[in-house]
Amino acid sequence: MISNPTPQRALRGHMPQRPTPRAATTGEHHAQLAGRLTLRDRWLARMLHEHKVFTTQQIVELCYPSMRAANHRLLDLFKWRVIDRFQPFVSSGTAPMHYVLDIAGAVALAYEDGLDPKKIGYRHEDAIGIAHSLRLAHTVGVNGFFTTLIALSRRPGARGRLTAWWSELRCGRLFGDMVRPDAYGRWREDGQQIEFFLEFDFGTEDLATLGRKLYGYEKLATATGITTPVLVWLPTNRRETTARRALSDALSQLDRPALVPVATSAADVAGMAGENNPAVARWLPVSGPPPHRPGRLRLVELAQLWPQTDPPSTAPSSTAVPAQQAPAELTAPDPFPPAAPTSRFRR
Repeated sequence: MISNPTPQRALRGHMPQRPTPRAATTGEHHAQLAGRLTLRDRWLARMLHEHKVFTTQQIVELCYPSMRAANHRLLDLFKWRVIDRFQPFVSSGTAPMHYVLDIAGAVALAYEDGLDPKKIGYRHEDAIGIAHSLRLAHTVGVNGFFTTLIALSRRPGARGRLTAWWSELRCGRLFGDMVRPDAYGRWREDGQQIEFFLEFDFGTEDLATLGRKLYGYEKLATATGITTPVLVWLPTNRRETTARRALSDALSQLDRPALVPVATSAADVAGMAGENNPAVARWLPVSGPPPHRPGRLRLVELAQLWPQTDPPSTAPSSTAVPAQQAPAELTAPDPFPPAAPTSRFRR
């Protein structure tokens, strides 16, 4: 018995034609791209280089007004080999399309920064290989934390803005001898600013291991003279309760626990199920002075709780090239997207 047969029109579609990897690096192809790529296209390519992979919904949150507009432009970028895509297997339903940087996009970024494309460390096999990585879900989860903040920043009349976002890889290059956070961010709202490291927990890491990471954060704060809060995102409220005990025990064993302010939140915080908005009142400090009001705090309120965490004037900027970085490293993108193209011919 046949049920829900595939419509005939669906059997007539053609796979999008794309240049070969060799053709995508030629001068002819890049001469064409020079007249096609918008500032938003180049920014998205740089974000993919920095953060490895985004889903379609995350890209909409980053820089598009609608899913339809994003899909139209992403198809063009896919055809030009600026980006590549894959759809991972899931046991139920359909996974969203996932996008990574492709070879033409990497070459364009290298030339944009005046670098040799062969020396920026890009390999297409590695970029698309994340489709098979056991850390794919974790990477997408970390990126979703920040794309939500960017989407909030883009709203008309937004009170807050994400002003910095560094990937795990960039943090590892800068601080890897002491600690390797999942990401670094800076959020500004109502004249207040908070810098933070993110530890994104999916419930698979041993909590004792999570607690031991605080020693590395203490070591980093001692070496740099900058106290940066650590935000721990957990999958469930039950996991959060257990993690808070482990984190509290770890803090009690530090020589200078005040150098490592820690706050936790869970994806299923009461009254916020399905609303994974990091900026709202969902954070519980693990230690430090008592908050000015009971209950969970908004992200920006943590800056008022830990005023000693204000960075010095020499703190690195998300758009500046740190002195420690390798000569062929691409600059970190500003997390706020450029203005959308105004021409009706540019999508």
